[in-house]
Amino acid sequence: MTRVAGRFVRAEPRRTAGQFVEGLLSGVERKTCWSLAERAGHADPQAMQRLLRTAVWDADAVRDDVRDWLVEQLGQPDAVLVVDETGFLKKGVCSVGVQRQYTGTAGRVENSQVGVFLAYVSPAGRAMIDRRLYLPEISWCDRPDRLIAAGVPDDVRFATKPALARQMIAAALDAGVPFGWVTGDEVYGADPGLRDDLEHRGIGYVLAVGCDRRVAINDGRTLIRVDDLAERIPTREWQLHSCGPGAKGHRDYLWAWITTATSRGAYRWLLIRRNRSTGELAFYLCWSPRPVPLHTLVTVAGSRWSIEELFQTGKGQVGLDHYQVRGWTGWHRHVTLAMLALAVLTILAAAAAQQPDHDPQLIALTVAEIRRLLNAFVLAAPLPPGHTLHWSIWRRTSQARARRSHYQRRLDHQASRKIK
Repeated sequence: MTRVAGRFVRAEPRRTAGQFVEGLLSGVERKTCWSLAERAGHADPQAMQRLLRTAVWDADAVRDDVRDWLVEQLGQPDAVLVVDETGFLKKGVCSVGVQRQYTGTAGRVENSQVGVFLAYVSPAGRAMIDRRLYLPEISWCDRPDRLIAAGVPDDVRFATKPALARQMIAAALDAGVPFGWVTGDEVYGADPGLRDDLEHRGIGYVLAVGCDRRVAINDGRTLIRVDDLAERIPTREWQLHSCGPGAKGHRDYLWAWITTATSRGAYRWLLIRRNRSTGELAFYLCWSPRPVPLHTLVTVAGSRWSIEELFQTGKGQVGLDHYQVRGWTGWHRHVTLAMLALAVLTILAAAAAQQPDHDPQLIALTVAEIRRLLNAFVLAAPLPPGHTLHWSIWRRTSQARARRSHYQRRLDHQASRKIK
């Protein structure tokens, strides 16, 4: 918390932010303002709610501090930036950016918010370093009344998910973050603006594309679909490579690559991945300012799974999706503090992995195990029975009040329909 203390002008929000992050790291099951306030010894959730809604502090500045801290600990020049989005399932229509939209979190169209995130992946570790909330164009950006009600700043305009990715990558470059590659799924591989930006800045990329993508071969004389091209590759040209360790061992696939264009100071390839069991194919457009071996492209492509694991860890370990705020400011503040909590665990895991006395009979300390040890030895916060009873009464009183309000609104609605 010392890293970000200067971002809080007053002592109260600074202290509350520390308690908030401790709560995110704690064993509290649901990391809402109510449960975090109870754990911190507060009499009610007002201080936690003010921290996310009205207290004076800059969430973007804290995000920059988190990013700089992670780069200090994990930074390497050949690191990979991974961009992807995740969904936050919601009820109702008031949460900023919410609408019925596809989200991989549910695997179908659901009422949800979508956040686009940027992860930093290096041999020393991986963590999230930036975030953007996606605002749908028609249901939100074309509705000034909804934007005002949600507290969206006046200068925020509609941006596609690839455009949000371009903003985050540009911010990382401008901040001097060391990395050599960018990867992402088909949403980002299909965007020519993102590819142009990376080529202009001299950053290599391995971006997934759909099976109907056409590429030029034979010195640009032949334009062919990538799935048709895959069928023409002889069996002997497929090479077995691991794209990184998984939960059940190394993720081994068959890979093929085809040079699609070369020019002075630039190289382009089509990379194809084939599942050894199912034969399922995946395709990647690749660009590099220098020649690289196939294994390098495979490693970059495999880095994309890191952000999926980070989403799972963030939601499961530090309550990335446990917020109960509806506005723009509250969303960014909660997510930023969750990123800080996850950075704590990531850096502790990286430090533990560097210890020379590691027992080869044990697997390395995981983020989940480090959080468990933190709670056992550092964050344990026993509270008197009277405090627990006070919160039980407070919760039930608030829930009863909310129920009465709901019933009254429903009765008023029914009465107005009868009058009409």
